[in-house]
Amino acid sequence: MDELSWLAVVRHGESTGNVAAARAEQSGEEVIDIPERDADVPLSPTGREQAAAVNQWLTGLPADERPTVAVISPYLRARQTAEHALDAIDARTWVDERLRDRELGVLDLLTGKGVRARHPEEAERRARLGKFYYRPPGGESWADVTLRLRSLLGDLRRDHAGDRVILFAHEAIVYLLRYLIEEIAEPDLVKLARDGEVGNCSITSWVTGDDGRLALADFAVVHHLHREGATPTSEEGVDAEPV
Repeated sequence: MDELSWLAVVRHGESTGNVAAARAEQSGEEVIDIPERDADVPLSPTGREQAAAVNQWLTGLPADERPTVAVISPYLRARQTAEHALDAIDARTWVDERLRDRELGVLDLLTGKGVRARHPEEAERRARLGKFYYRPPGGESWADVTLRLRSLLGDLRRDHAGDRVILFAHEAIVYLLRYLIEEIAEPDLVKLARDGEVGNCSITSWVTGDDGRLALADFAVVHHLHREGATPTSEEGVDAEPV
């Protein structure tokens, strides 16, 4: 099967929503105070520094190792990350709604405490169905997100075989790309999400091996942030799973 030569996904930089959500969780509040809709949450100053550090990493690569294609979530925090990160990078670039963050429906803007207090039946249903298949009313399950990512990967493989592709997206997208590309079983995916950490502006990548298949090269690395002086953060914020 034709394959991409290299695929990477960058989680967006720290957003104002990440900061507000971390503050709400730490103070025991039920609701996260974010005035914008999820799609319009911007980067924080730290997030802009992190995105610039990604740019320093990309521009430091040899010319033949830089991305040739960039696909971006339509959410503002991802688009701003890509704008900073891709400066001076000659790549064909577009926005694709299939990379948007998971939609939480009635659980949007609630902390874990808020879900348990305001929708205890949903907390129970999620515990019974599990992280992958639970769909909040008006929202998406991880399985739903996987379907749109499967479609996007199919298009990329068909239209950009041999290209070096970089994606700018969200925490859940990183985990579910691993699920699809590496054919991870559901229990192992859930354990990975529970034990792993996908920090803001971390980079996960795969390279095509001699067998013609993508294989994991790096998972959620942040060495570029340390090297360039941008503070690594892992706040979940509006990317978080509230229950």
